[in-house]
Amino acid sequence: MDDRKFGYIRVSSKDQNEGRQLEAMKEKGIGERDIFMDKQSGKDFNRTQYQLLKRMLRKGDVLYIHSLDRFGRNKAEILQEWNDITKNIQADIVVMDMPLLDTTQYKDSLGTFIADLVLQILSWMAEEERDRIRKRQREGIDMALKNGVPFGRPKAQITEEFKEVYEFWKVGEITAVKAMAKLGVKKTTFYKLVKEYEEDFQ
Repeated sequence: MDDRKFGYIRVSSKDQNEGRQLEAMKEKGIGERDIFMDKQSGKDFNRTQYQLLKRMLRKGDVLYIHSLDRFGRNKAEILQEWNDITKNIQADIVVMDMPLLDTTQYKDSLGTFIADLVLQILSWMAEEERDRIRKRQREGIDMALKNGVPFGRPKAQITEEFKEVYEFWKVGEITAVKAMAKLGVKKTTFYKLVKEYEEDFQ
């Protein structure tokens, strides 16, 4: 049986460029039925299409991926998948946006060493970039909080409706559970509002 070419595409909900990746893979002569696609943010490798593809890969097959980050979210994950495919399954990998990462080109030990080195550097850079983005997001949130931008659920307020329900509850006409249901608040919020109301408004 001839060695086969496979393609793997992973697109997150934000990054919808699967059309371009699909075309690029077809240009490499990969049949549509041999292209596997997962559409999700995918924090780990429990991706159904990816797992199915890995079960089908045989020694000598070639797997095309668009870029290295399709393999995982961090350096350890990327390296683990790379090694699993190239060393355990003994299939080749072609990273389409990085010509140096094409194991079909490097069959000698120096070539393998160079590919491994490039992979280490690139996966480290990908991880650094993600950390940088996370740090920027964190700084943005901190700055917004400092400037008084509210995050999370709005604070429960003492409204006219609350005062009315409170009076009914206080004289025993309705239970606390019913009062909470009427106001649509949880127990802790209800009693916090009661305390606030009794301290500040009476």
